[in-house]
Amino acid sequence: MRHVRSIWNGAISFGLVSIPIKLVNATESHAIAFRQIHTEDNGRIRYRKVCELEDREVSQAEIGKGYEDADGSIIPITDEDLSHLPIPTARTIEIVAFVPADRIDPLQMGAAYYLAASGAPAAKPYTLLREALKRSNKVAIAKYALRGRERLGMLRVVGDAIAMHGLLWPDEVRAPEGVAPDTAVTIRDKELDLADALMDTLGEVDLADLHDEYREALEEVIAAKASGEAPPETPAPAAGGKVLDLMAALESSVRAARESRAPTGPEAEVRPLRQGGRAAPKETGTKKSTSTAKKTATPKKAASARKSTSKTTEGTKKSGATAKSTATAKSTATKKTPAKKTTSRKRSA
Repeated sequence: MRHVRSIWNGAISFGLVSIPIKLVNATESHAIAFRQIHTEDNGRIRYRKVCELEDREVSQAEIGKGYEDADGSIIPITDEDLSHLPIPTARTIEIVAFVPADRIDPLQMGAAYYLAASGAPAAKPYTLLREALKRSNKVAIAKYALRGRERLGMLRVVGDAIAMHGLLWPDEVRAPEGVAPDTAVTIRDKELDLADALMDTLGEVDLADLHDEYREALEEVIAAKASGEAPPETPAPAAGGKVLDLMAALESSVRAARESRAPTGPEAEVRPLRQGGRAAPKETGTKKSTSTAKKTATPKKAASARKSTSKTTEGTKKSGATAKSTATAKSTATKKTPAKKTTSRKRSA
C-alpha cells in the first residue's frame, strides 16, 4: 500500500498478545469542493475565530476544549485530562469478542480504516490475527478511543490487511417506528411476479463499473467556464407521466429494461411477458433442431424413394411377367377388401 499518513497510533490487544499498529483511512472522498465567495468581486469568505469576551481574533495556539454545563458555565478540558482517562482503550484497540459477520447490523457501520502493522516486530502477531480471522469466518468486536470518546469497532480481513469499521453503539441506532406505511395494502401475486421479472431483468452489476455521473458533469461545467465557453446544456428529461396503475408501470419497466439490455447482434431477442406476469422462459434449441431435423429428413426420404423406385424399375424389366401377375393379384385383393367390409357392416346392422 502506498504511504498514507496515519491518524492514530496504538496497539491491538488480543488476549495477552499486543500488536503495534497504525490507523489509516481506508476511504477517500472525490467530491468537488466549493469555496464561499463574495458575489460582487469573487473575494473569498473566511471565518475568523473570535473570543466573545475580548472581542478579538485568536490564534489556533490559544484555542482549547471546554464542556458547557447545564447552567452555561464552561468547564475546561485539557489534552492531559483526556490522556489520563480511566479506560484501557486510550491507546489500545481491545478485542472483546468474535462473532459471525451477519450478526452486525449494517445500520451500525460507519467510517472504515486500515490497521497497518507498525514495525517488524508486529508482523508475526498481525499475520496470526489475520489468519485466525480468515479460518474462523468471524469478525472481531473491539473497543477503542478516538477523538475524545470511546468507540465500538469491527475488525475483518480485506485482502492481506486487517480493516476496522467504526460501529455505532446499539443504543445509537433508532428503531424504524413510524417509517413504514400505516395504510393497509394488498399486494397481488401478479404484481410480485412482475417485480421478480424486473429484478431478474436488471440482474447484477459489477460495482467497479459504477461512477459518479454528477461529478463528471460538474467537471465539464467547470472546464467550460474556465475556458470562457458556454456550459453544456441540460439534457431534456425523459418523457413520461404519472402512472396510476402499478401493473402497467411494472410491465413498462420490465419491457424497457429488457430493451435496454438486449444484445445487438443477429441473435437479439426481446421475450414477451406471459399473462401470469412472469418472464417467459428462454427458448431452447428444441424447435430449431426439430425444424432442422425435418428439413434434413425430407431430402433423405426423397432420395430413399428415388432409390426404391429405381430398384423396382430394374426388377420389373428383369421379371416383367412376374411383376404383372403380382400387380394383378394385388389389384384383385384390393377390390375384394371393400366388399368384405360392406358385407360385415350389413350383417352387424
